[in-house]
Amino acid sequence: MARNDNSPIARQDPEVWKAFVAEEDRQQNTLELIASENHVSPAVMQAAGSVFTNKYAEGYPGRRYYGGCENMDTVEQLAIDRAKQLFGVDHANVQPHSGSQANQAILMAAMNPGSRFDEAEQREKNPAVPTRTPGDMILSLHLDHGGHLSHGKNVNISGKWFRVTHYGVDRETGRINMSEVRRLASECKPKLIITGASAYPRIWDWAAFSEIAKEVNALLMADIAHIAGLVAAGLHPSPVPVCEFVTTTTHKTLRGPRGGLTMCKADWAKKIDSAMFPGLQGGPLMHIITAKAVAFGEALKPEFKVYQQRVLDNAKALAESLMSRGHNLVSGGTDNHLMLLDLRKRFPAVSGQMAEDWLGLAGIVVNKNMIPFDERKPMETSGLRLGSPALSTRGMGPGEMTKIAGMIDRVLSSEGGKSAIEVVRGEVIEMCKQFPLQAHV
Repeated sequence: MARNDNSPIARQDPEVWKAFVAEEDRQQNTLELIASENHVSPAVMQAAGSVFTNKYAEGYPGRRYYGGCENMDTVEQLAIDRAKQLFGVDHANVQPHSGSQANQAILMAAMNPGSRFDEAEQREKNPAVPTRTPGDMILSLHLDHGGHLSHGKNVNISGKWFRVTHYGVDRETGRINMSEVRRLASECKPKLIITGASAYPRIWDWAAFSEIAKEVNALLMADIAHIAGLVAAGLHPSPVPVCEFVTTTTHKTLRGPRGGLTMCKADWAKKIDSAMFPGLQGGPLMHIITAKAVAFGEALKPEFKVYQQRVLDNAKALAESLMSRGHNLVSGGTDNHLMLLDLRKRFPAVSGQMAEDWLGLAGIVVNKNMIPFDERKPMETSGLRLGSPALSTRGMGPGEMTKIAGMIDRVLSSEGGKSAIEVVRGEVIEMCKQFPLQAHV
């Protein structure tokens, strides 16, 4: 659709409008390979910018603290019902503002946090200061091995409230070793085992985790933020049958607005809802919940599974094309929508930050990422995370992925050479013209 340069924003606030136009141009003329990003439909975009942004609706459908919520109830109930149908869950809460808050609701509902964190020197000054009461134990995937901040990283509230033990991936295979997970679970006796990741390219064995959880009397949670679209389409095993809790973002492969979703078994429904509101949040973002309802409706259509299969096919093609050029991928490939490119084998002097910058100049948008056993710092890294959801939305296929792998190879092999970057930039623009995005501004 044509850009409306007479829109209210363009007339009222030219400075903001300039950023709107620049961002649409950037998205239109670059190849988006960040695994956690996607392009929503015009219908989802319209819902996210709708009149529903004007309304407070604290509470839940049929139980609001404000008047005038009859239409809020309609769209939120649609979102709930569609989420339940999409994932086959007993209960869904569509109010989390983000995936991290979706996870926090689980922790608040199911876990007991530590009471306080007092430094040793404080106790030296005042021995009467009570010591910290330890929080419940979490067992989760280490952030550096593909986990997530909200799964117990010490700088996140999840790591400040609770005790945490991390499992990782095997140094040789790059895959989770279930025997090691079982050993750690037996030692630390977690209250909650968290599965799911932000950078793990292989299929999750939910059943094996369930067996371990039962052995140690732990609750089991799956954070499927990255693979939710694949799970919804039946192209990745679902954790719903064996987990008490399942959380996700609503963007990424699910291709909805930026937000979160918390799901659980029926007997946890009341605690989860109370943890979300009033425990964590006040008024829900009704415009985003409306957009979630639209996105869930799209995901229930047959063409969504066709799209998700293209995501898988494209990821496999990109991975195989990169490996055929001598690049090293963590775990030797991918089973889902993403892959981790380990730069150390071919480019030991090149950091993920350097590679991200070079590719960005060429119009290929990626993100630097820690790889297992990385010796570089998080703002440098030795790897890149690449994903296929956004390019698959544009309609690109395995042929384009092979070409993109060649572009990536040429930019990295040139180590930021200006001429190579300029040539690839031209090729990127031509490919983008062949697969245009629908305009939103």
